[in-house]
Amino acid sequence: MVKRVVKVVLVVALIALVAIQFIRPEKNNGGYESVAVFETETKPTLKVAAILKENCYDCHSNQTQYPWYAEIEPFSLWLYDHIRVGKKHLNFSAWSDYSLKKKEHKLEELVEMVEKGEMPLQSYAILHGNISEDEKKLLLQWAGVARLRYKQQLEVSSIK
Repeated sequence: MVKRVVKVVLVVALIALVAIQFIRPEKNNGGYESVAVFETETKPTLKVAAILKENCYDCHSNQTQYPWYAEIEPFSLWLYDHIRVGKKHLNFSAWSDYSLKKKEHKLEELVEMVEKGEMPLQSYAILHGNISEDEKKLLLQWAGVARLRYKQQLEVSSIK
């Protein structure tokens, strides 16, 4: 009896696994709004730009580079959700839509998340590799300088 139940459960699970392969969430490649405005305004060095591209843009821009496993369910649904939530919090491709105050605040959040080790997500870092301590320092230094520029612009605009 137990063998029969296990067999039925495994068959149902296999059928479900095959069936969900036909569910295809939308890919994050539409529009291709560039990160050029973000990079022009915040002026990352080549090294920082590479860190951002390797560790941030997949989930926080409209320029996701999908890994091979993104074609397999349920991984593509999981990735879709990560990207959707990531872009909701920060979308480098929508940088031109943000106010000065919001840009400064987003950089503040970036610094906070990286300092706490919450970004990149552990699940991302396991599969793609984490940023080194030296890379973190470079990223935090760059973000601090860029944030300071936005703060100064905010002060100037509040004087007018």
